[in-house]
Amino acid sequence: MTSPAELPFAAQSDSPASSPASGQASRPVLLLTRRLPDAVEARASRDYRALLNPEDRAFSGAEIAARAAEAGADAVLCCAGDRLDAGAIAALPERVRVLATFSVGTDHIDLEAARARGLTVTNTPDVLTDATADIALLLLLGAARRASEGERMIRANAWTGWTPTQLMGTHVGGKRLGIVGMGRIGQAVAARARAFGMTIHYSNRRRLAPELELGAIYHADPEAMLPVCDVLSLHFPATAETRHWLNAERIELLPPGAILINTARGSVVDDDAVIDALKAGWLASAGLDVFENEPNLHPGYRDLPNAFLLPHLGSATVETRNAMGFKALDNIDAVMAGREAPDRVV
Repeated sequence: MTSPAELPFAAQSDSPASSPASGQASRPVLLLTRRLPDAVEARASRDYRALLNPEDRAFSGAEIAARAAEAGADAVLCCAGDRLDAGAIAALPERVRVLATFSVGTDHIDLEAARARGLTVTNTPDVLTDATADIALLLLLGAARRASEGERMIRANAWTGWTPTQLMGTHVGGKRLGIVGMGRIGQAVAARARAFGMTIHYSNRRRLAPELELGAIYHADPEAMLPVCDVLSLHFPATAETRHWLNAERIELLPPGAILINTARGSVVDDDAVIDALKAGWLASAGLDVFENEPNLHPGYRDLPNAFLLPHLGSATVETRNAMGFKALDNIDAVMAGREAPDRVV
């Protein structure tokens, strides 16, 4: 069998917890598929025989399963970019008891295959709500005020000075914000948008209680809401049913000059339809933090001046990423101790 030191995933051999006297050899083996924040890796190495990925190489699902088998892993801490389909799940060694994902979304994992295999799957809800809502507002303001165009102008040394009509954008105060998916993040976006004087409309599977709704206007049918959305912000999971939900037909239901914000998943929008609408001016602008097939986003976005693009920064704060890692480890700790994982999905 290949030793952990020979694997692309490296053991923390320089840690005192790794010495035989410490009992490290008797601890469960935890495979971390990507490089995680230092504080998270330190805790993992303290409590487990942690196999790290210091080079942060991205591996396929089959490669992750092979590494888990070679290392004799008892648990796997994976990330949103790891595609763990039915074949990868089946190839995991029987001793793997828990698959903890460093994400809220689980669309990268075949949950039915995991359920059939008797594998516990956990995620990291709650802790990234505020960080993602902040990014949604950054996208909203950046797209509305043409921030990326202005920044490119400065960096290219093309700014010749202030003029009365330069880069005029859209004032968000008084505009109607439509939110599809009024969960934790959607509600946090609504709270921030109210501070800018926006009117909140939303569509959700169920209407919120009045104390959560806070005056937001409910639409049972999301398509019926689209005509009143000066800004549309998407906050629902990626599933087979929601793939390309925002298509050309639904874009046409938006008012001319609407702004699109997406911090959900890239697959919930039809890229060709969004790009066509941005080129035609039906969408005034878009603020996007997520993309289908990322990082290989649709090349049509790159040349659009009215597309404000970020590289999936929704949860990218030190505080949030640490909290996500600790939550994943809490779930693994529970399973290894024979308890129910707090954030069990399957």
